[in-house]
Formats: sequence, C-alpha cells, structure tokens
Amino acid sequence: MLFILLTTIIIIPTLLGWGKFLEGTFKAKIFEGISGQLTFGIFGICVIWTVLAFFIPLNLNVEIPTILFGLFCFFKEKLYLKIYKFTKENYVLSAITSAIIIFCSSFYPYILDHFGYYLPSIEWLKQYGLVKGISNLDLVLGQMSLWHIFQAGFSSFADPFLRINAVLLIIYSIYIIEKKSWLQLCFLPILLLFSQSPSPDLPVIIFSLILLNEILSGDKNTRFIFAFSLFIFAIKPTMIWLPILSLLYSVFIIKSTLKTLIPGIFILLLFFMKNIWTFGYPIFPVPVIDFGFIWKPDAELLKSSSEYALQKTYDNQHTYAEIQKFSALDYIKNWLFLDGIKSVINIAFVLSLVIFTVFTFIKKNKIITFICISLIIKSVLVLLFSAQYRFFIDVFFVIIFVIFYTYFNQKKSILIFSFLSILVIGFMTFPTVLAKFIPSYRMLSFMGKFEEKQWYKPSIYEYKKFHSFEVGNLNFNVSEKYPFNFDTPVPAISASFVFDYQKAGIFPQLIDTNNMRKGFVSKKMTLQEQKQVKKITEEIKKQYKF
Repeated sequence: MLFILLTTIIIIPTLLGWGKFLEGTFKAKIFEGISGQLTFGIFGICVIWTVLAFFIPLNLNVEIPTILFGLFCFFKEKLYLKIYKFTKENYVLSAITSAIIIFCSSFYPYILDHFGYYLPSIEWLKQYGLVKGISNLDLVLGQMSLWHIFQAGFSSFADPFLRINAVLLIIYSIYIIEKKSWLQLCFLPILLLFSQSPSPDLPVIIFSLILLNEILSGDKNTRFIFAFSLFIFAIKPTMIWLPILSLLYSVFIIKSTLKTLIPGIFILLLFFMKNIWTFGYPIFPVPVIDFGFIWKPDAELLKSSSEYALQKTYDNQHTYAEIQKFSALDYIKNWLFLDGIKSVINIAFVLSLVIFTVFTFIKKNKIITFICISLIIKSVLVLLFSAQYRFFIDVFFVIIFVIFYTYFNQKKSILIFSFLSILVIGFMTFPTVLAKFIPSYRMLSFMGKFEEKQWYKPSIYEYKKFHSFEVGNLNFNVSEKYPFNFDTPVPAISASFVFDYQKAGIFPQLIDTNNMRKGFVSKKMTLQEQKQVKKITEEIKKQYKF
C-alpha cells in the first residue's frame, strides 16, 4: 500500500501539471476543476507517448522528463494549493475512498489477460516501443491498447508494480466529489475489481461515465467531447457507441461545425496508424481494408482466431463445428442459456436493453434517445463478432447511470458505497467463500489471498521459468508448462501459438536480424524449419506430461 501511495503522490501532481500546461497551450479546458486538469493530463500524455512509441521505447528516457516537466508546471502554477483546498473541504470522504482504493489495489492480479496480454504488451513497449508486425509473433499483442502505452511510460520508475488503475480510481473519486455526481460513487466499489491490473476496461468505463455526465449536464465543448470519445474508443474499440453518441450530440443538439471534429479525427487516424503498424489492418482483430503490408498476420491464423472468438462467445461449451450447425434460434437460445453465471449475465444484458428502450420511449428526451441508439448499435456489433460479457459490461453502468441520474443524493450514495465497499473488500480478502456459492465463476480460483506484505507493497506473481528456442532467424522464449508469458523475456511466444504456427506451416521471422524494432513477418517454413518446430512442440508436450 505504501508503494501505491508513493506512486499516487508522484503521478497525480505530474498529470495535474501537464493538464494545466495543455489548457494554456490549447486555450481550452476539458471541464472545470482538478479532475478536469488531471483528465487532460492523461489524455495529452497518452497521445504524446503513442506518437513517440513509433520511434523510441517508453523507458526511463521518456518517463523522467515527463515527470520532471509535469512537476515543474505543478509547482510553478502553485497547483498544490488547489489540492490543499480540495482535501480541506472534502477531507473525510476523499481520505476514505483513497484508502479503500489503495488497499484493494494491493492484492494479487487475477484477470487472465493480465498475464497473457497486459504484461507482455507493456514489456514490449518499455523495451522497444510499438513494433511493426508484432501480431505475427503473438496475435494478441497486435491490439496494444493506448492504456498500456500510458502504463508502460510510467512503469520504469513511478509505477513499477503496474497499479496505474488505482491512480485512475482516485482521480475518478475526485471527479465524483467535485461534480457532486453522487450516483457514480455507487459504482466505485465494483470498479475496485479492476484496480490490481492495468486493465483497459476500467478507464473506458470511467471515462464513458464522465463523458455521459458532461453530456447530460449540457456541456457544449463538443471539440473535447468528440475527441475524448474517440480517445476512449482507441483505448478499447468495443466503446464504439461513444463516438456515435458524441457525433449525434454535436451535430443534432449543439449544432457544431465540422471544424470542431478535427481533433477527434486526428485521434482516430492515430488509432488506425497504431493498428496498421502492429497488426497490418486499421482495426484489430478484423482483417478489413487490406493495404497489402507484408507484416500483416497469416490469413489462416486470423481465421483460427475468428473461430476461437466464436467459441468464446459460447464460453467454449460448444465446438466450432457444432456452432456452425446452429439455427438462428439456436444461436440465441444457446447463448442465453449457457451453463453457469454467464447465462445470468447474458440474460441481464438483454433485459437491460429492453428496459432501457422502454425507458427511452417514455422519457422522449433527445439525448437519451441518442444514447439508446448508440448502445443498440454497439450491442448488435458485439453480438455479431464475439458476444463475450466483458465486451458489453459497460452497458450495465451506462443504463443504470442514465435511468437513475437524478435519483441519488449524497447521503444515499455514501450508504450504498459503504455497503458495497465492505462486500468487495470481504470478497477480495476471502474469495474462497464466494467460490462455494458461484463455482461456475472460474475467475475466483485465480484470486490470491491477502498477505501482510501488501501493507507496504502490492502483491505480484513471479514465475520466470522458460525455455529458449530458435527457428530460422528468430530466437525466442516459451514459458515452461504455463500458457502465458507474463514475465518471460521478450521475444516470447505462447505455447499455443507455436502449435498454431506448426499447423499453418508458417513461423514468425525478423524483418531485420540485427534490429528487432524493425518488426516481424510471417513466413512459410522451410523443411529444416518444420523439423525445428516439430522438435520444439514435442518438447513442450513432454513438459505437460510431468
């Protein structure tokens, strides 16, 4: 906890300083208050680092100047007086929320993507920046979220334990208190479940609720609203509904000119460029708009990935061949009535959309109508591609927020926040208790227990067992008897991908043997390389026999 507190003490003034600097540079504000400057700081640093990551690694050479400049602006503009005034006026609530956030974020990470996607992405960004064709080495790395760029930039010094989401939650609590948006305080305990990992799900949920609150409050700063909505989309493309909503709001309610959309278009182009550089196509993982780049992934692997995503829609309870035989009714029925808790989530999702649609008809409010249209478009797209609950979890928060927007005062919200916080803390401290009641929720089995060392530093896993291999001009590592490469030295390939490459008859190779930053391509294996890979897969199989 002590380390997370120190991280917060370094990063928040840095963001505040940058936010103030960007406000002066662009003669514009995201919104008023400390939280507005902090949000501007996140937005600005993230965009700058994304551009830099094309050319240099996000290591200490980037982090230290960023922190020093932010702290310089922080003290030059006497922004510490703003923090003092805020904490003096809201001492009890801000202290309690911050303490709860820091405590919960000190637990072990348990989200599986943390080990298979978040940590490897951050390690590549720290050592090399954005690497061309990285998806040829490990397909999931092709998506490299802007949030992982943001985390990577602070991970060498200020946040070595990767708890940037804890800092974001504290910023969110500041926004709630400043704006007196008390309903959002009720969401805070649920969001604590994302605080141990640099999960991009947390920032997109938080930023979407902030943006919604600004829109419902009548904010006319459409230049920011549209640009920020695309920034959220760039963090996680399943948030496609936000750019749709902000565009409808800007054009049909505020009557903005096309000029106000320019900053947002720049963010969108940056997002496309980042994806093309790492994946070969503008939107990960969809192979549309083919520019013919040599570093695009092999078509056979993309097909396998698409098939796997469809199986994940049904929680791997049906094979791809079985799903292909489904009738239209089977697609819906089998998705709604999966075995376990995911069936409850899917049914709740459909019911929520139905209830919100009825609510929209009753209210006859133009903004709410646009929100409803945007959510339905997003839901249809998710259902078509891969209807996994993690892709539509934000919809629940949005619907609850809009329906109950005017019904919660400070007293009610603090009571709910307190009750839910006790439940979440209890759940995180004793996860095995809940596991007995919800055995189908497999994530519970990955949650580590509370340890005394958490009082001074957050818990992290260490494995560091791997084997090194060589195929063609590529020397790589594979984690020993473990599916993920969260602390395996780069370049690392997941064991499952080695088998996929063997099946497809291709293997990743360096574009330039002497410079890994030049990237990777997929090449058809020679007979000698096929023998090498066969030997590797046989060795991997042996590991799992013991």
